[in-house]
Amino acid sequence: MDPPPQQTPLPLGAPGAPAGSRGAAPAEAEQLSGVVERVTFHSEETGFCVLRMKLPRRRELATLVGRAASVSPGEHVSAEGRWVQDRQHGLQFRAEALRVSTPASEAGIERYLGSGLIRGIGPELARRLVASFGQAVFDVIENEPARLREVAGVGEVRAARLVAAWADQKRVREIMVFLHTHGVGTSRAVRIYKTYGEEAIEKIREDPYCLARDVWGIGFATADALAERLGIEKTAAARLRAGLRFVLGEALSEGHCGLPGEELLARATRVLGVERALVEAALAGELAAGALVRDSAGGESCAFLPHLYGLERGAAARLRELAVGRPPWPAIDAERALPWVEERLGLHLAESQRRALATALRSKLLILTGGPGVGKTTLVQALLEILAAKGVQSALAAPTGRAAKRLSEATGREARTLHRLLEVDPRSGGFKRGERHPLACDLAVVDEVSMLDVPLLAALLRAVPVHAALVLIGDPDQLPAVGPGQVLADAIGSGALPVVRLHEVFRQASASRIVRSAHRVREGRMPELEPEPDADFHFVRVDDPEEAARRLLTVVKDRIPERFGLDPIRDVQVLCPMRRGSLGARQLNLELQAALNPGGGGEERVERFGQAFAPGDKVMQVENDYEKDVYNGDLGFVGRIDPLERELVVEFDGRRVPYAFEDLDQLVLAYATTVHKAQGSEYPAVVIPIHTQHYPMLKRNLLYTAITRGRRLVVLIGQRRALGIAVRSHEAERRWTRLGDWLAQAAQGSPGSPPAAST
Repeated sequence: MDPPPQQTPLPLGAPGAPAGSRGAAPAEAEQLSGVVERVTFHSEETGFCVLRMKLPRRRELATLVGRAASVSPGEHVSAEGRWVQDRQHGLQFRAEALRVSTPASEAGIERYLGSGLIRGIGPELARRLVASFGQAVFDVIENEPARLREVAGVGEVRAARLVAAWADQKRVREIMVFLHTHGVGTSRAVRIYKTYGEEAIEKIREDPYCLARDVWGIGFATADALAERLGIEKTAAARLRAGLRFVLGEALSEGHCGLPGEELLARATRVLGVERALVEAALAGELAAGALVRDSAGGESCAFLPHLYGLERGAAARLRELAVGRPPWPAIDAERALPWVEERLGLHLAESQRRALATALRSKLLILTGGPGVGKTTLVQALLEILAAKGVQSALAAPTGRAAKRLSEATGREARTLHRLLEVDPRSGGFKRGERHPLACDLAVVDEVSMLDVPLLAALLRAVPVHAALVLIGDPDQLPAVGPGQVLADAIGSGALPVVRLHEVFRQASASRIVRSAHRVREGRMPELEPEPDADFHFVRVDDPEEAARRLLTVVKDRIPERFGLDPIRDVQVLCPMRRGSLGARQLNLELQAALNPGGGGEERVERFGQAFAPGDKVMQVENDYEKDVYNGDLGFVGRIDPLERELVVEFDGRRVPYAFEDLDQLVLAYATTVHKAQGSEYPAVVIPIHTQHYPMLKRNLLYTAITRGRRLVVLIGQRRALGIAVRSHEAERRWTRLGDWLAQAAQGSPGSPPAAST
């Protein structure tokens, strides 16, 4: 093969004529091998890499483009592919197959160890290790780890960390290579290893669909592609069953506890790409085997996953059980208790609150509901004060840290997140508190119940002692839980449980434009949009989305800090109807990060999973991590970033939590977030973009939830038309659940069901 013009012919791996030259036959695949000098680019998501290679008997570095699960400077690469002349980047070797192995030369080993691949080893320690052990350094780390302490600066603890990091890296690499060989992206390899340990590859070979069930971030499509490469037929029974379970699992993420049979079959047929008759047969088999459960919901025949079906049924039974009987305190004379608590707390209860409090004092289970400014917090504060005087031991909780903190501030008593109240077991992900080890309380008070999904409700109810009273507080007009179920709406709608509804907006709250606007939206009326300089609620009309984004940046960065003295990062939260679009959370996060934390961290900046993080950035946890004790929706701020340790530290309410770089897909930037993610939280100031590009999410309950997140200031920026669409869109998407049906059926069988009260 002729060399390119003005280049000396090279030995094995030499470049030839550009591939695809007119009139030439396709070039045969060539072999190339050499040492990685520099990793110009490597995507952990796809494995795509651009490498600068040192080739034998060649002075200039060569460029190699290909895909590798993991690659570091100093490693040896063997590749098969073709030389091409890229118009923009020049001559490069495009590898169709690429194999990476640990380096053999001392120089290569030093570069490899010092590349940051292994946590705890930097360039200086790499130099000392190679100086001490030469080419035998890998053998020493694996087989004679005690000798590492011969190296200056390496003590017992550091040596143990190096050995553990080397072992983890080696095992993870094996998994990554396996996945890469079968066409799977490599970014989830560490997570797969953490899920399955050393049995990961065997587990995947046995049942590739386990990835979609067990590993966060891996869906059915990825598992299905891997299954195909492993030889599993498209019509295989295992695939059809996995497809049905996947569709029901996806329905859970939409808030459903099950799906009507027809809808399940239609969705599964589309996903699986096979004849409907095959899916029908698979569904019949799953129902017969008990892998799925058939029952009615809302008058429709539905299919449920057994575990969730059991949780809903158990929760309904437990609610009815807790509602029966007298509360665990002696009878209290409300006529005497109410004046006493008013004087003690310096309150003046309205007649509606007095009636509601009297109901609460004689109820073993009570649902307290109403919009903003109607006195729910005052009522709870008075109830707790009266019961504390009677020696009643209370436990207060809310689904999120911010909601728990707000409840604690309002009542003057300790409130915890439900996960902390129920005592998460990091090893199992379950809770230590339950029927065998119940909560030590006579009264449990839970706020923001609209956020509870069925699994969390079931866990809470199992932990509440049978003798104890339970008060559930929430607003059913807000968005329902992100997880499966609509607990609060079902419980209220069943008519089976005692409910106190507060309607009266009190004088102090009615002075707030935020409160008035929220109630107008709740009632299907437009909020107050007329300019009012000293108001706490403002609407900035901007029809063009690009101009709206620019105006939003100005409001957050300049106007609010100047006018209200609020910190634009810590006190102001942008709430978006959705993540996508120029006015979505994803794009606004990038623009807000650039405006509020420009160049933050300099060289400390770290990029992972398509995001860049720097010290000072506001971030949000997007999944529950029981080992770190941080949960979906928790807000924090990036502190230290350590490239050597490959670690980033986030501060959550004064608690510093470390993240390995490979775990950073648990975090997202949070200068802007979705309204769904803000449930249960309040912020000093809220800025809400609203535009017709958000059309799929423009619903009344979403707008109402967004407005009620602001404590001191709410600013809407966008179109009046989009605002009108949201206000008029009253019909929330239906959720297929059984909780309300079971409660209602139980109530029909028990004529003495406690009535609801409206005050």
